[in-house]
Amino acid sequence: MIRIKDPKKSLDFYTRILGMRLLKKVDFPAMKFSLYFMGFEDSADIPKDSPDRTRWVFSRKGVLELTHNWGSEDDPNVSYHNGNSDPRGFGHIGIAVPDVDKACDRFEKEGAKFTKKPNEGTMKGLAFIQDPDGYWIEILNNDNLANMIH
Repeated sequence: MIRIKDPKKSLDFYTRILGMRLLKKVDFPAMKFSLYFMGFEDSADIPKDSPDRTRWVFSRKGVLELTHNWGSEDDPNVSYHNGNSDPRGFGHIGIAVPDVDKACDRFEKEGAKFTKKPNEGTMKGLAFIQDPDGYWIEILNNDNLANMIH
């Protein structure tokens, strides 16, 4: 789970730029927050019935939970620590793609913010982009990674 400031910006990033789908949204009005469960699933597979959909969401191999505290999008004092500056903690999310260069060309055209492009730095063939809250997302390919790490 990662906290998001503005669900409109975050949902746009995770769906349009990363290609994920909103699998399920759950609102908690008494506590004033919402959960957005994101994944790489075919929309035709998502059950319509709420209990079936909930069981289905939690049976996926990879689901990202985004948590939005209501009103944070309008509060200029709200920001979330991405874990990559002191004090260090959470580092990044990793997403495997078939072709890192092609994926990054697309991300660049869509306006994604890069922390590292595929051919920069000492570790070639992987990249880091940032979501609207500054969380880092590693873009990697399992074959490239297997050749780097033995």
